Amino acid sequence: MRILLIEDDDKIQAFVSKGFLQERYTVDIASSGAEGLKLWQGRRYDAVVLDIMLPGLSGINVLKQMRKNGDVTPVLILSAKATVDDRVTGLEAGADDYLIKPFSFSELSARIHAITRRRSTVQHKGKDATALCVSDVRIDLLRRTVFRGDKKIELQPREFALLEFMMRNPDRPLTKTLILERIWNYNFDPQTNIVDVLVCRLRNKIDSGHDAKLIHTMRGVGYVFRSHE
Repeated sequence: MRILLIEDDDKIQAFVSKGFLQERYTVDIASSGAEGLKLWQGRRYDAVVLDIMLPGLSGINVLKQMRKNGDVTPVLILSAKATVDDRVTGLEAGADDYLIKPFSFSELSARIHAITRRRSTVQHKGKDATALCVSDVRIDLLRRTVFRGDKKIELQPREFALLEFMMRNPDRPLTKTLILERIWNYNFDPQTNIVDVLVCRLRNKIDSGHDAKLIHTMRGVGYVFRSHE
């Protein structure tokens, strides 16, 4: 996935780009509205993360110009402007989502996946919105049940949450930091092994007895749920 980050704050640039690079994305960075517009016009992106208050051309004007030109790239506005009117202005200009600073990277990443996934929902019409199915694993989100093939698998709440997170992001490398933020909702010591322990427990329940292994370790990165062996 290629993402365009249009943001003039050096610290936010570094924080966001580092997170996306850990997820194996390609990130192009622009520090002004004019620079961002030029990059956006010259290359196709899977998503754009756009600040509003930029030097020169504002983020809103960049967005309006691209939408006027017929560009439908998913856009998430990232801004310290937090009033309802500010959010409405951004969404009416053509943004797909609006995230207020300060923010966690896990939420930013989840929102980016949500807005990019919407572009492909036409291909999946008719699928039950309360269920997930990847490979031969099925989750019923209402009944909180899990099956691999015809076998029902009993999971603890955090095991279920981790499996759901992985299945919503198949074939996407998930860093340990991202899993920590998503499943526990706060930060632990980066050296903790609680993610490894949870993944090990889930892997034993999901992959045990099956030739096709779905949960894989990516050394130096994290874990990935493969949609196929």
